[in-house]
Amino acid sequence: MAQVEYPDLVIVGAGLFGLTVAQQAVEHLGVRVQIIDVRDHIGGNAYSYMDEETGAEVHKYGAHLFHTSNKRVWDYVNRFTSFTNYVHRVYATHDGVVYPLPINLGTINQFFGAHYTPAEAKALIAEQAGELAGTDPANLNDKGISLIGRPLYEAFIKNYTGKQWQTDPSELPAGIINRLPVRFNYDNRYFRDTWEGLPTDGYTKWMERMIDDSRISVSLSTDFFDASQPYNKEALKAAGVPVVYTGPIDRYFDYRLGDLKWRTVDFKEVRYDEGDHFGCPVMNYSDADVPYTRAIEFKNFNPERADSQNPNKTVVWEEYSRFAERGDEPYYPVNTAADKELYAQYEQLAASEANTVFGGRLGTYKYYDMHNVIDTALTAYENQVAPLLRK
Repeated sequence: MAQVEYPDLVIVGAGLFGLTVAQQAVEHLGVRVQIIDVRDHIGGNAYSYMDEETGAEVHKYGAHLFHTSNKRVWDYVNRFTSFTNYVHRVYATHDGVVYPLPINLGTINQFFGAHYTPAEAKALIAEQAGELAGTDPANLNDKGISLIGRPLYEAFIKNYTGKQWQTDPSELPAGIINRLPVRFNYDNRYFRDTWEGLPTDGYTKWMERMIDDSRISVSLSTDFFDASQPYNKEALKAAGVPVVYTGPIDRYFDYRLGDLKWRTVDFKEVRYDEGDHFGCPVMNYSDADVPYTRAIEFKNFNPERADSQNPNKTVVWEEYSRFAERGDEPYYPVNTAADKELYAQYEQLAASEANTVFGGRLGTYKYYDMHNVIDTALTAYENQVAPLLRK
């Protein structure tokens, strides 16, 4: 291999964590940064592309909705994109009827064919929790009943959660749903954050702007563990180049302690010869006889783009959940007690890698919304990466 002139910093993974660190390192220290990613695009799971037939912006790894109450994050992201006024609202189909989610007074009154006041609805749900009211059950099934009563739990949560986890909720730990939001008013806004919206010209354009600097280079379809390419793990370690690693932490250590468990999702694309199939961006399916958990109609995320969208075609992705195997895209950490213990052991190994900073969902075995990823990346840059670069 020819002699390589290494940059000041190599970032493994072109997701939001890696891009944020790269942008900060260049802006504050003027260093040269090399980003590598095994995928053929930047943006990680937030990557999106335009569907030519429908004019919809497709979120390749499932629906991504930006929301935050963190002013530091909001001010930061607005440097690179403006946001639409999109407000996320979700609906669920149960027994052939569509209901608004999260469960709110509208859901309750529609479900029971009633006109309860907030106080009456609260009393009803407390009564329907029955003997489980006020208890602290160990399994998810009983926990759900204790929180929102048996009828609503069985209609909207039980089968949906079973499909998500491919496990009967009675066999799942209660901690998965420490709380279930029930609103005793008609507010069906999904998020309660201060700021919410979608990037005006798409996720990929936003992230391209983050690294639009001649001191940042990007190599795609490049595997950190492939010794034939110059920015591989062993070569960088030998050269003493600081690394920010955002891949799976167990993969970094060659799974020597075992595999951390994840859930993944598969998507089935369906195209319809109509302008709008659902009338909303996300439709949950709460019943066990529908094998997928939800369907995403991408055009409905961006009604402001109606003039550039095909009025006669729409694209929908049905989402199926299952446990991930090696080689699958890991989405959600399973986080059993055994997994948490295993991650703690990997975290100890990571602490001994003095020249490597681990970050992002995969590098820290945590589920993060986008704003959490950016916030942790800004903090990691300040507390870990900048000190490495100043040595």
